[in-house]
Amino acid sequence: MSQNDFQMFLWMMSAVALIVFVALYFVKAGYGMFRTASWGVAINNKLAWVLMEAPVFIVMCWLWMRSGVGFSMPVFLFFLLFQLHYFQRSFIFPLLMKGKSRMPVAIMAMGILFNLLNGAMQAGGLFYFAPEGLYADGWGYLLKPYTLLGMLLFFVGMGINLHSDHVIRHLRKPGDTKHYLPGKGFYRYVTSANYFGELVEWTGFALLTASPAAWVFVWWTFANLVPRAAAIHRHYCEEFGNEAVGKRKRIIPYIY
Repeated sequence: MSQNDFQMFLWMMSAVALIVFVALYFVKAGYGMFRTASWGVAINNKLAWVLMEAPVFIVMCWLWMRSGVGFSMPVFLFFLLFQLHYFQRSFIFPLLMKGKSRMPVAIMAMGILFNLLNGAMQAGGLFYFAPEGLYADGWGYLLKPYTLLGMLLFFVGMGINLHSDHVIRHLRKPGDTKHYLPGKGFYRYVTSANYFGELVEWTGFALLTASPAAWVFVWWTFANLVPRAAAIHRHYCEEFGNEAVGKRKRIIPYIY
């Protein structure tokens, strides 16, 4: 793939994200609280998460090893941060899941496809098609104001995401089947705090790396999670009432 081909790939991924963004305001992706029989065959949720998320972890490893970048800084650090997120998402997050929920195979397959493409996109942006000289300062690159801000946002976003997942997992006691409105941590401000954390995390990664591919991933994260957060907010209002939800926004505190 040439540099021009890679740029075209980024534009195509951005265009598809726009279609997904619009479509998800009309069609609820059928996993989690929105899973219905109409989505077809479903498998164990834990297994589905591993099969869906692990491909991006594997693709990044494979393309890093083939790239010749090795342990040169700061690119190796960016690789480690990306893999840190997806190691947790692929192999730790599924093991922490409670209950016996299931995921439609169709949703899992779409997730696998996106993760394969995203792995190629992020590897391309970091290992193969980064602007010449962008990371030439080595460790010095990490001392720039925007990279320091990006690093901070990455870990703050990851912390919000992990804590929010913890809150969701512990809403019910063993044997309890009731539904509850989460209210701890950033759930005091938005009804999809876990999504807010992920959006902050990848925005930080894009600032840190200054990679166009990383910014396309931010756009994809926004396009995928914002409509779902809107659907979740609406669901909570219907189930618990507007008064219980209160002034909480959908995904971005005080804004949306």
